[in-house]
This record gives sequence, C-alpha cells and structure tokens, in this order.
Amino acid sequence: MNVLSRRRWLSGVALLPVAAAAQPAPWPDRPLRLVVPFAPGTTTDTLGRLLGNFLSQRLGQPVVVENRSGAGGGVGAAAVARSAPDGLTLLLGTIGTQAVNPSLVHDIGYDPVRDFAPISTYVQTPVVLGVRPALGIAGVTELVALAKRRNLTFASAGIGTTGHLSQALFNLRGGVETTHVPYRDGAQAVTDLIGGQVDAMFYHPLGFLPHIQAGTIRPLAVTGRARSPVLPEVPVMAEAGLADFVVEGWWAIYAPAGTPEAIVARLNALVNAALADRETLEALQRQGVQPMGGTVEALAGLTRSEVTTWRDVVRAAGITAD
Repeated sequence: MNVLSRRRWLSGVALLPVAAAAQPAPWPDRPLRLVVPFAPGTTTDTLGRLLGNFLSQRLGQPVVVENRSGAGGGVGAAAVARSAPDGLTLLLGTIGTQAVNPSLVHDIGYDPVRDFAPISTYVQTPVVLGVRPALGIAGVTELVALAKRRNLTFASAGIGTTGHLSQALFNLRGGVETTHVPYRDGAQAVTDLIGGQVDAMFYHPLGFLPHIQAGTIRPLAVTGRARSPVLPEVPVMAEAGLADFVVEGWWAIYAPAGTPEAIVARLNALVNAALADRETLEALQRQGVQPMGGTVEALAGLTRSEVTTWRDVVRAAGITAD
C-alpha cells in the first residue's frame, strides 16, 4: 500500500464512527402512549384499547392507553398537542375533540389543524333518532309537525356530543325549536326517555338497540349517509323527509405536529392494517362502528371540513358550553 492509499484508508476508518453515530435511533425504542380523552369504559376507551393491542403486537412495544378526560375531551387533546413530536404519544381524537370543541369551548388550548399531525381516520358511526312510543309518532315529518305545535324535549349525553349536535341540526333543518336536556351519562338519558321524562333523543345504535327490540324506544331515522348495519330497516334522514342532514361520529389517530413523516407513514399503514385484520375488525363491528381508514391527506381534509361544518352549526344554533 503506497502512502496515498494508506492515507485514504485511514481517513475512511476515521469517518466510520461518525457515520454510525449519524444513523437515526430505531423507532419505537420505548413504549407508546395512546391518549384516550374520555373515561374508562366509554366507547372511545374500548376503541382505543382495541387499536392499542394491535399496534403493540405489530410494533413489539407496549402501547399504554392513558385516559385523560375533561372538557369534552379537550384535556386529553391539549396534552397530546403539547407532547414531544417523537411518535411515542398519540391521540384517539373524535369529532368532538377535533371538530366541535374549538368552536364550543373558549380557549380550548389547542388548534385541531395546526397542532396535530394527522395519522389516519379509524372508525365512524351515525346516531339514531329515537322517541318514546307514547308520542304516537311514526316518522320524522310527523315529529317535525308535532314540534311546531308544542315544545318537545330532546335528551343527550352532554353538551357538544353528537346527540346534542344532531338535535341542533334537527331544529335548523326542521325549522323548529326544541328543548335540549343534557345528561352527564348517556345511559341515564336513555332511561329517562323510556320513562317518559323526555320525548326524544339522538344516540348511538348499540345504546338504543336492546330498547328498540323491546319496543320501549321507537327509531325514526339514522343520521348517516347510508343505513346502519345495526338497524338496516331504519331509513336515513333524507329518506325520512329531512334533506341535508348527516351526522356521523368519527374517531381518528393524531400525533403532535412536527412528528417525522416516516413515523407518520408507518403509523398510517398500521392503522389501515388493523382495519384489515379480521379479529380486530370483528371486535370493532361488535361495537357498532364502521371502519374508515385511508391516507394522511384524507384525514387532514376531513378535519378541516368538519371544523368548518360544525362551527357553522354551533353559531347558527347558538350552542354554548355553559
């Protein structure tokens, strides 16, 4: 080896540690945290744990579900927005946390578009318009007519929920005024609907199903674009007489803004893989939800459009968080 070749060889050896040090650390190298912004035992909690189990199996790291409830999910969403963008903290966002709260709650502490990196849509569900049978109402147009003759009360699982938003949209589309009766617990609201303390309620299909089967709640319509597989005989709102009436609760996965694109892409692929996994899909369908999935760009577009849609409804209906 001549002197010039030896110098080149030594230079290459000297650069080896630098090149090795420049390699990015493997991801994930620690457990992940999936923040569920609602209490344990809720539908959102169940959906989060199903996805967390799948991600843990595929990533080889535990996925710890952390329940951070409060402010309609705003507490948990704000916590994720402030987290390090390292792909180790994720949010199971909802239509409430990402589309409604920013218009409903003053100084919520995050911007749903600016402060998050969208990963993938997850699942969705319509809600069902149910009434107490004693009203003697067989359809939506009859309910609108009755609401024009006298005041009707609509229960919901709380201010800003899909049930509340659906009631507000019912007022706008039907040209009526009904009274919103918010509950802290959806199950108690259903109990009072059955007991006749309130007249009607928009609620998720599985929450109504046993009572519909028992004949203690009468379903009038579902708010999705298509009929619900849980209640295939119940028409959508357009079929029942109210056009331009679609409310679909949805869940999606977000990370803090600034999360590396490679990690976002991998997480997107994993969420879509979960929705193609037979065991996970069957478990989700037992919860009465329908798979979504799709691209990062699709979730970004959905978030922007839903923020605009529900901001307009909140303003037009005069909804406040008080």
